Amino acid sequence: MIRTVESEQHVSAPVLAAYSYCEAVTGQQARNFAYGIRLLPTPKRRAMSALYAFSRRVDDIGDGMLAPDVKAVRLEDTRAVLTRVRAGAVDEDDTDPVAVALSHTAASFPVPLEGLDELIDGVLMDVRGETYETWGDLKVYCRCVAGAIGRLSLGIFGTEPGARGAERAPEYADTLGLALQLTNILRDVREDAEGGRTYLPADDLAKFGCSAGFGAPTPPPGSDFAGLVHFEVRRARALFAEGYRLLPLLDRRSGACVAAMAGIYRRLLDRIEREPEAVLRGRVSLPGREKAYVAVRGLSGLDARHVSRRTVRRRV
Repeated sequence: MIRTVESEQHVSAPVLAAYSYCEAVTGQQARNFAYGIRLLPTPKRRAMSALYAFSRRVDDIGDGMLAPDVKAVRLEDTRAVLTRVRAGAVDEDDTDPVAVALSHTAASFPVPLEGLDELIDGVLMDVRGETYETWGDLKVYCRCVAGAIGRLSLGIFGTEPGARGAERAPEYADTLGLALQLTNILRDVREDAEGGRTYLPADDLAKFGCSAGFGAPTPPPGSDFAGLVHFEVRRARALFAEGYRLLPLLDRRSGACVAAMAGIYRRLLDRIEREPEAVLRGRVSLPGREKAYVAVRGLSGLDARHVSRRTVRRRV
């Protein structure tokens, strides 16, 4: 069982200010993520914002316009901040609010900080321009940049006392992260192509005649782009199905948060499946009212109960 510390103990003014900064970064940069964590109690919401703000810093370095060697140095500088956090060497009056908030989070919750090292490793893969021949290759990258975030988040969520199968919670959290990342990759194929990146496995691209890439608002001539998208959607759905087994292991509000975030991405996947070529024309997104519906569904526990019933049927 994974426990968390949730007591509303006194939090100093400098730490509260650091958390406020992280929550502002989260609200501005990650609307889907921010939407989900609204459902958490305050200590968990703050902690998740600290994780996001540090992760955003790492991602921004990787996505920036600096030369690769400069990016690599900046990423190692960020790893040095993480080392200070791990050593408890960040004071409350430190000038880096993300480091202050993350230090408080690490002292309050059993977060596996090595997951943030994995994130840095994954972004370094981007900086080096690595490509992925097979799904197995891409999965390594996805585990670094998304599966690790799932495991870190679980350290904040914790599992319900006595939850059956709780020992597999980190595995499910990791798998759900993979599902979210693969959905992101499908949504962003055009944007990534414009940045000189292709994440989908080379052998999948070849199988569907898409090796020429996605630099235009239409599929490569003679390709089966819809077939490629539907193939990857099926893979993502299988990952979601496995990752959703995390939900019954969480308390109601943590489960609602995960269900909301994952539900938004599952609905994005539905839209991509219905109109594959839309991802070549621009970013596919959900309107606010649909996100609200997903949040209500998560709070109601419908997804968690559905997964629980399905799991019971499998055991029978």
